[in-house]
Amino acid sequence: MPPTDFQIRVLPSLTKVFGDEPLTDVGSRNGTALRGEVYSFQVAYRSESLRKQIDVEVDSDLAKYIQIREVALVPSDLPGIRFDRHVLRTTPGMYPDLLQPIEEGLTAPPGQWRAVWVTLRIPHRTVSGKHRIELQFRESRRLLGTARFTIDIVDALLPRQKLIHTSWFHTDCIATHYGDPVWSPNHWRRVESFVASAVDHGINLLLTPLFTPPLDTAVGGERPTVQLVDVTRQGRGGSADYVFNFARLDRWVRMADRCGVRFFEMSHLFTQWGAKHCPKIEDTEGRKLFGWQSRATGVAYRRFLDQFLPALVRYIDRRRLRKRCYFHVSDEPSIAHLDNFTAAAQMVQNHLRGFPFIDALSNLEFYDRGLVQRPIPSSDHIEPFVKRDIKGLWTYYCVSQSQEVSNRFFCMPSARNRILGSQLYRYDLAGFLHWGFNFYYTQFSRRPVDPFRETDAGKAFPSGDAYLVYPGDDGPLDSIRSEVFREALQDQRALQLLENLQGRDKTLALLEKGLARPITMKRYPRDAQWLLQMRQRCNRRIAALSG
Repeated sequence: MPPTDFQIRVLPSLTKVFGDEPLTDVGSRNGTALRGEVYSFQVAYRSESLRKQIDVEVDSDLAKYIQIREVALVPSDLPGIRFDRHVLRTTPGMYPDLLQPIEEGLTAPPGQWRAVWVTLRIPHRTVSGKHRIELQFRESRRLLGTARFTIDIVDALLPRQKLIHTSWFHTDCIATHYGDPVWSPNHWRRVESFVASAVDHGINLLLTPLFTPPLDTAVGGERPTVQLVDVTRQGRGGSADYVFNFARLDRWVRMADRCGVRFFEMSHLFTQWGAKHCPKIEDTEGRKLFGWQSRATGVAYRRFLDQFLPALVRYIDRRRLRKRCYFHVSDEPSIAHLDNFTAAAQMVQNHLRGFPFIDALSNLEFYDRGLVQRPIPSSDHIEPFVKRDIKGLWTYYCVSQSQEVSNRFFCMPSARNRILGSQLYRYDLAGFLHWGFNFYYTQFSRRPVDPFRETDAGKAFPSGDAYLVYPGDDGPLDSIRSEVFREALQDQRALQLLENLQGRDKTLALLEKGLARPITMKRYPRDAQWLLQMRQRCNRRIAALSG
């Protein structure tokens, strides 16, 4: 008989299991999914005495598609800067987030709830109907308890993601954390593993460092050089000529293609927060050509861009990448920067006609002047853009979006992370941007951090803002937040499938069934059960219409 002092509870993915509080969330022993979907649930466990080297064995006809990881607790000194009512905690402490392999068995600390994360990668073909999943917890072969779950797989394929999604990929952070020289064989290998992880979680637009991206860098400071384009200068100043070599960029494109990247997001051509200066650009000898010392609209940089951008376009056309490339001017300009941004945009847009420009900004004036064809307002500033009926609208969130809107900080319920998928569908948005897939520095990139210990970028950003994956010994380790965000994107895709089957009006009615008012970025159901039930309604309707 299993011991009476060992408890097990099956939970949905949207529960956060803390080690120092009672487990009150409603359990869940069944779920539904579509073919091609990645479905997750959890099994929480608690022992009255210390137990070590607990093994978890899977018994299911789907066993080869199942991965089990431990939900590890990580520290947060800064869980938030401003809190609304819809957070789990406001205090520093240990938060469930990291998903790590179970290499030497689980440890059950006495009196603490802990959890394992069960991931089912449903094949695109052949598998449908109800399937049983049984997890047996054993200590030295002795059975401690058994968790049972049933998944009902609808015989319909989750469609390909339409949303264009970027979460900025910080190539330099990978080199810094692992101590690899930039673009060494080890660096390339690790970069590819991180890109593959990004694609697996719905990131299909890859930040591409033509030059070292001028992002989150202190004025006058530098980040490690990671430029992909080799530049040779001939002559000086305003009369200089340049020769460009795109061999490393070509290797990047081939690597991205292997990983399934669909689009390339060319790094910003001007500095953040105002477009006043140039990105750091070095020649093949490592000599600095441009940077903080260079005016954005100066003669020298203008001459450089007049030569570089046509050469880049020729490369893009030679590789048949024209429909896959997006460009930036400068990140997060305010209305005070309108003139600087206008001058910078005019320097590059004539060379890049026909390419989409995307920039995170929240003032309509930039769009009205034609400076950005696809503006990206923050989720809490999107309504004026929605009222203008801007086609192909995107949104983003970051550290500042802490009041009412969706986000993915440690302190927030996972439902607040996943609701974004329903909101993306409700607003019919074409893209989503976030600044931190793997930012492992402090704010302004002043020094590196150990992301397993310092989760708030030097007490600058709420834990959970700066990165979605952790740097494991030889590649990325997932987080609860990355898995739940993928679920959000799958919700959007399922709703789009249903729209194809029955139309948008009926699908919106199903999405908002029982709600007094339509979903907005700030007004939406807060309950995790609502999200789970919404997907069940959606899946049942898909099954009925597909049969």
